[in-house]
Amino acid sequence: MKKYFDNLTEALQNFLIEVGELSYFAGRFFKEFWKPPYEFKELLRQCFYIGNRSLLLVSVTGFIIGLVFTLQSRPTLQEFGAVSWMASMVSVSIIREIGPIITALICAGRIGSGIGAELGSMKVTEQIDAMEVSGTNPFKYLVITRILATTLMLPLLVIVGDFIAIYGSFLVENIKGNVSFTLYFNQVFNILEYSDIVPATIKTFFFGFAIGLVGCYKGYNCKKGTAGVGKAANAAVVYTSMLLFIIDFVAVFVTNIFYDL
Repeated sequence: MKKYFDNLTEALQNFLIEVGELSYFAGRFFKEFWKPPYEFKELLRQCFYIGNRSLLLVSVTGFIIGLVFTLQSRPTLQEFGAVSWMASMVSVSIIREIGPIITALICAGRIGSGIGAELGSMKVTEQIDAMEVSGTNPFKYLVITRILATTLMLPLLVIVGDFIAIYGSFLVENIKGNVSFTLYFNQVFNILEYSDIVPATIKTFFFGFAIGLVGCYKGYNCKKGTAGVGKAANAAVVYTSMLLFIIDFVAVFVTNIFYDL
């Protein structure tokens, strides 16, 4: 029993240390974000790299989500004679919750692990140390640009994924219910309000920031040689996924408070 409590205490202590170091890393980001020089060229390169490389995966995932969600929901709505509400239900569900969180999780696996592995390999091969010796600020060049890129690109990827998911839902309704494109999307836009779109869009910026922050933190602080690179990439995905669910819960909780006012 004593050994169990010792392990539990050690795990809790390591968790708190990790949270503290991640918070310090985030504070350093906000501190150095405003200071020149500004690496605009590297920022644009990272935006292109992150957005372009993730676009196909996000599009395919969104399309499949739209197909599956509609195919699974249609029989239930048919039992209650509410198939006409399919477009409204799918659009609100995808825009508010399913689209942002699924896209963020996909990007956590695709982008977060990539950043963690890339920076981790640079750390263990002493490329980051070489940048410091040469007079370049590696934190601004490597970390700030990647965090900003994920923060800016994830909302765009979510918008693309949401639209393709709704289009996939329309294809199912068009085949099974002979619903026209105009009718389906009129129902979609009639049901959506700013209170659905704005909070869902705002939280995607926090999702993107979390993905970039954790990926850079794990890679920038990689240790234990080349074996640590794999651990950094894996930890980046696990930690980011947990953080995304926490952010999503907080966002939904705050949004519901404003709805009740």
